[in-house]
Amino acid sequence: MNTTTPLHSLFKAFGIISFFIFTALSVQAQTGKKAAAVKGKIIDIQTNAPLAYATIRVLKSTDSTLAGGGISDEKGQFTVDAAFGEYYAVVEFIGYKPLKTAIFSLSKEQSSQDLGVLKIAAASQTLDEVVVQAEKSSMELSLDKKIFNVGKDLANAGGTAIDILSNVPSVSVDTEGNVKLRGSDGVRILIDGKPSGLVSFKGGAGLQQLQGNQIERVEIITNPSARYEAEGMSGIINIVLKKERKQGFNGSFEVVTGFRPNYGIAANINYRKNKLNFFLNYGIAYRVPIGAGRLYQEVRGKDTTTLLQQTTNSQVKTVANTIRGGLDYFFDEKNILTASYQFRRTDVLRITDNQYKDYINTLNNLSAITDRQQRETEAEPYSEYALTYKKTYNKKGQELTADVRYLTYWERSDQTFTQSSVFANGSPNKAGNLLQKSLNDEYENQFLVQLDYIHPVGKEGKFETGVRTSFRDMVNDYIVTQRNDQGVFETLPGLDNYFIYKENIYGGYGIIGNKTGKISYQAGLRAEITDITTILRETNETNPRNYANLFPSAHATYSLNKDNALQVSYSRRVRRPTYNDLSPYVTFSDQRNFFSGNPDLNPEFTNSYDFGHINYFEKGSFTSSIYYRHTTGKVLRIRRVDAQGFSNTRPENLATEDAFGAEFTSTYTPVKWWKLDFNFNFFRAITDGQNLDASFKADTYSWFARQTSRFTLAPKTDLQLRANYEAPQQLPQGSRKARAFVDLAFSKEILKGKGTLTFNVIDVFNSRYMRSTFEGANFYTYGTAGMRARQINLTVMYRLNQAAGAKKQKSLISGDEG
Repeated sequence: MNTTTPLHSLFKAFGIISFFIFTALSVQAQTGKKAAAVKGKIIDIQTNAPLAYATIRVLKSTDSTLAGGGISDEKGQFTVDAAFGEYYAVVEFIGYKPLKTAIFSLSKEQSSQDLGVLKIAAASQTLDEVVVQAEKSSMELSLDKKIFNVGKDLANAGGTAIDILSNVPSVSVDTEGNVKLRGSDGVRILIDGKPSGLVSFKGGAGLQQLQGNQIERVEIITNPSARYEAEGMSGIINIVLKKERKQGFNGSFEVVTGFRPNYGIAANINYRKNKLNFFLNYGIAYRVPIGAGRLYQEVRGKDTTTLLQQTTNSQVKTVANTIRGGLDYFFDEKNILTASYQFRRTDVLRITDNQYKDYINTLNNLSAITDRQQRETEAEPYSEYALTYKKTYNKKGQELTADVRYLTYWERSDQTFTQSSVFANGSPNKAGNLLQKSLNDEYENQFLVQLDYIHPVGKEGKFETGVRTSFRDMVNDYIVTQRNDQGVFETLPGLDNYFIYKENIYGGYGIIGNKTGKISYQAGLRAEITDITTILRETNETNPRNYANLFPSAHATYSLNKDNALQVSYSRRVRRPTYNDLSPYVTFSDQRNFFSGNPDLNPEFTNSYDFGHINYFEKGSFTSSIYYRHTTGKVLRIRRVDAQGFSNTRPENLATEDAFGAEFTSTYTPVKWWKLDFNFNFFRAITDGQNLDASFKADTYSWFARQTSRFTLAPKTDLQLRANYEAPQQLPQGSRKARAFVDLAFSKEILKGKGTLTFNVIDVFNSRYMRSTFEGANFYTYGTAGMRARQINLTVMYRLNQAAGAKKQKSLISGDEG
């Protein structure tokens, strides 16, 4: 029997972190009395621009132990106190080569040392990352991920996290908010490198509750290394939220208004005074996205074919409140403790109208017309508590990070379905007149403990190791009732249950990396033990799953010259069935089309290979890659239709999928006033589901492309145009048709550079909808669906003690997940 509980692990984790804190305090207490000062100014060697928030370390010349440290101010100036002795200084800044000064002395006779102007140069390549510098590009490349800084993308203003992901290369989002990476689902979505309750229940669609103005960057990890948990068949998307650590008070404030109501206010505030740094983000948004869909279906019987024409119109009134705050305590610049709390509450009123027109044999023979309305209210509070400690050592690259966090989430959904029906001649169809109610309560509690350590090896190498454990309990309590002829509500058979999901995952990893000449490489191995149990309490069904797996990974970069590099990588990944994949709860808003999970679903495993090339040139960059993924137990939603025309769609395990592809991403600035970004992905996917049905197979070629142009019309005035195209794709049960859409945006700096005014139109031609076909032995279905109609937004942002487009300091708390 497993005696380890989340509470026991919590005490253990806090004990570990307390040990680190007391160790740091003891180091702090040993620091000698400061009697002298070291000062200077740090600038960019090419532009002579001052560099704010660069890190300065003063080290003893004899043994390189730390004697003092600090951060440069907005003018690039710094002052560091130190005791008398002989020292040298090291200046570091993200994206720049470290600078080491000559040895100097501090004494009674020389109580102040002015190092003068220190010029540092941009770094082109290091073991960990190759950075595309400055505002010329919003993309950064490292050994195992791509980083997209979203702030300069004008189409993101006033949007949600889903809108931002829709604009990131390699990523696509369907009409239901499901996120795909390089055309494949099974993406692991993290926020600040950790799981979030936003995506636990609703998957990627839950990100519609996260306001885009809280996001700093998006990291795309197509072939994750062993430091990341193995979850995520097609890769990882890590959304990094904004947080500053600048001295003094600074922040930004944003107001949004839009057509298809979209109103919001947001504030990101930061205050740092010496050892304490406080940060607070708050946002409130009111949105009313509308959706529409059409469906045509044929169901073939022995003697009769029934036809259905269905129209769907919906509006979702959403009020989202988010507050995120915390503090960093700097024992010194190498020992930092961060405590944070995040609360989010979303209240929703969803109204969906469906109309069904039933025909027999031909569309000229109308049988009945039925109208059904869903009226749903939802309340979704979410809380997250986090405590993180990070220690960096005197030896460059050596660091230790400990993280503990607790997440709690619940949702209450109260739905009423009103339905009326008439025959073709207008007479009432009493059998089609229904009044139904559905109550659905969902709960989640998740506890995570993580410890990571990096140790430098030799001149360029490093060894990484870490452990991670997570405990997750989820519940879905649901019931559906229907009013009978006597006016009493009775429970519908099979629609009253209490679903329990318990998940414990234990993981550990090791990675070794080094650089030899022009080759940078790393290899890692991750081990995970998974213990999952699902219980249907009312029917006494228990389904335990226990398995242990190894997940190797390898990455290598070969630098042809300073502007060209080759990359090759491999990783093994898993996609465990999510809560929604397993929960048997049936959505009831649409009386003809039901969706549910599958309690018998198994995980899918993928071996992923990637070979790429990176080229930097004077006016931009170009990356290309060829990739291959082999997946066993492929999870895909299968649609089945009964003789009455009622469909049920749920996830199933298919045998295999082999995906081959080539991806190209480029940034190019032909002239100063015109910047181009381009992303193209071509792939072939061979899916074999003959273990379920001989017809469940597909061999498809498809591609998608995205091109963005940004024009500088005048100083501090930009115009942006983005075009998107997704080609048709064959599926094991049918096909997905092509779609194309265009976004337009305009931006101008105002208030002497302290503010920005942005106007954008998302989906200019209202063409962003999905068209799909499904075929089975007895049915044919064709449907169109639009998640969101054309949206027009006007956004005003005001910055307090922040420069427009300023380069941000790399977060001192790692976003990597162990």
